[in-house]
Amino acid sequence: MKFAASPRSSLGVEWELALVDPTSGDIVPRAKELLAAIDDTRFDKEFLTGMIELITGVHTTTDEAIDELRAMRDTACEAADRLGVALMGTGTHPTSRWREQAQGDDPRYERVIQKAGDWGRRLIIFGVHNHVGVEDRDKVVPLMRTMLDRLPLILALSASSPYWQGLDTGFASHRTMLFQQLPTGGLPPMLVDWGEYERTLRDMLTAGVIEDVGELRWDVRPSPALGTIEVRVADGAPSIDDLAGVTALIHCLIEEASRALDDGEPQRHLPSWLVRENKWRAARDGLDATAIVDEEGTLQPVRDALGETIERLAPVAADLGAVRSLAAASSVLDRGGSAAQQRAAYARGGHRAVLAQMLEAMRA
Repeated sequence: MKFAASPRSSLGVEWELALVDPTSGDIVPRAKELLAAIDDTRFDKEFLTGMIELITGVHTTTDEAIDELRAMRDTACEAADRLGVALMGTGTHPTSRWREQAQGDDPRYERVIQKAGDWGRRLIIFGVHNHVGVEDRDKVVPLMRTMLDRLPLILALSASSPYWQGLDTGFASHRTMLFQQLPTGGLPPMLVDWGEYERTLRDMLTAGVIEDVGELRWDVRPSPALGTIEVRVADGAPSIDDLAGVTALIHCLIEEASRALDDGEPQRHLPSWLVRENKWRAARDGLDATAIVDEEGTLQPVRDALGETIERLAPVAADLGAVRSLAAASSVLDRGGSAAQQRAAYARGGHRAVLAQMLEAMRA
């Protein structure tokens, strides 16, 4: 399979947002109207008729990508105001009922429902997807494996979905648990090299598991047509700070790993069982999780690991124009993350307080 030429560590970001009634907070199926009012190809429809996606151009720095998204956020919020609706960033909508939602009319989404039935219809979920350019196809699988090792940091920092249909799920990222029910969602196989990826893809196409490569909705996946690695595990971002922090973390981690490959550093990755356990811990406990850092069972609080990682990545951030955005990751860490903030809001005033907080965060 061809892997498109792409500038190393170039960056593109996709930010999924819910359309809601500003009074009740319920999802409203008005994406088509909003997109028509905006009239900009960088804004696109998504899986639900109450959902849109903001898609940046290709950037050379993290901070430039976030600046574009901030301006796009402002454009979308202004258009939403004119229509009497509002935008919300979250991993799952806290109260809306999945049976009351309508799916978009794209054939890709129709296939999800045909294959997954009610598990597909349950996906009232929203995420942040980061595309990072890779200049050499042979780097793709080793970089994927490194990002799977770092996955609990990304997921814990972004966790923003503790509530589902009005109930506290006990998870910081309930979105993670929902999405991995799809047979082609969640963790990818622990691939060895690009050749194994090609063989896996060929076998899946032959067996009818997927109809095209875009249906592999792995947490971390190659995007051969774009020449990127796409990291898809992050929950929806409630604010620009949340968006900037997780984007900078991903961007800098991939560049750091690419430099290690260039320097010929030995590559030793965590086994599949450990990656899976760490993902589950991060989804359940968010920033309060404790991760397993090696096969000997060494434990480390995710907060500590994130703090050390952010400090270590400072020189990479300087090179990638990510200093401001990586500082936002520290701010999110200091505040305790969105899942904890939502629970604190609920303790003050129930779901109405949660929804008010989310609407305010979107405009911050």
